[in-house]
Amino acid sequence: MRRQFRGRSDAMVRSHEGEQGFWPSYADMMSAVALILFFLMLLSYIQNLITGNNLQNTQEVLASTQEELQSTQLVLSDTRLELTDTQERLVLTLSKVEEAEDELSKITIDLDEAKLTLSQQQETLDQQQKDLASQNKLLADQKALIGQQDDYLKAATEELLAMRSQMQTIAVLRLSILEQIRDSVIKVMGDASKVSIGENGSIVLSEGVFFDVGSSTIKPEAQPTLNQLIDVFSAFLANEENVKYVDSIVISGHTDSTGTDEANRILSTDRANAVLGYLLEQQGGRLNRYASYFCAAGYGETRPVQSNNTDAGRAANRRIEISIILKDDTVLDIVESYLERDVPGAS
Repeated sequence: MRRQFRGRSDAMVRSHEGEQGFWPSYADMMSAVALILFFLMLLSYIQNLITGNNLQNTQEVLASTQEELQSTQLVLSDTRLELTDTQERLVLTLSKVEEAEDELSKITIDLDEAKLTLSQQQETLDQQQKDLASQNKLLADQKALIGQQDDYLKAATEELLAMRSQMQTIAVLRLSILEQIRDSVIKVMGDASKVSIGENGSIVLSEGVFFDVGSSTIKPEAQPTLNQLIDVFSAFLANEENVKYVDSIVISGHTDSTGTDEANRILSTDRANAVLGYLLEQQGGRLNRYASYFCAAGYGETRPVQSNNTDAGRAANRRIEISIILKDDTVLDIVESYLERDVPGAS
């Protein structure tokens, strides 16, 4: 494609299909070239002017950019320092975080243990509450039982007071008959040294009151003493109030250790039977009607009251004892121990 120009000479180059074109003249061509060069120079100047302005602007921008770059570098330097410090703090923080995590792990373990302990304590508390409820019920039952026991104790105290009075009566009665026997024998014999009330509550009569040494035959001078015993027992057993407490009256013989065991048993038994026979047979058999209350026993040397190593001890061991046994074998012990007690409510 070709460009077509129109000059000031109004020369035209026409192109027709199938025809040869006409070239402009040389002057027109030079004018055109000069015009083109002018435009080119003008364009170049404008371009240089624009480029210079752009360059100046660019230099200014560059200077500003350099200043900003320097400022940015300073900021970057500060930022790097801050970053380094931040990294150091971060490392320290991470270390603290790890320590915190370890501590948290320990705390978690402790918390789990505490939860387990709390659970166990809760179970213990629940059990204690159950036990407390059970104990409260038991306490209420016991209070009710105590109330019943108080009522029972009150009634029992009244019964015990009545029993105490009755036992005192029995003890006084027993002691009374023993004292009567002792006083009667002393009155007849005129010698208090050969008759006494023993620690076991029996009348103790020396061998010499009834027998010679080694003999089971009653001496004639012993008869007044035995007759007095008949009188005392007859009066005592004739009283029905006395009889209801008496189980038996035992005449027992005792020897010292002189001689053989067999001989001493025989001698002590014969002496006890001799005394019992006299009491039941003499004075027209006054005591024979009460024969079921009497019995005799010989113990030989088996129940000494003193040592057999001395004459005085052997003499004390040779004796006749008269014991009044109450109907209950344990009544005497009960009486003696019970009389020593302080019964609640007793004055």
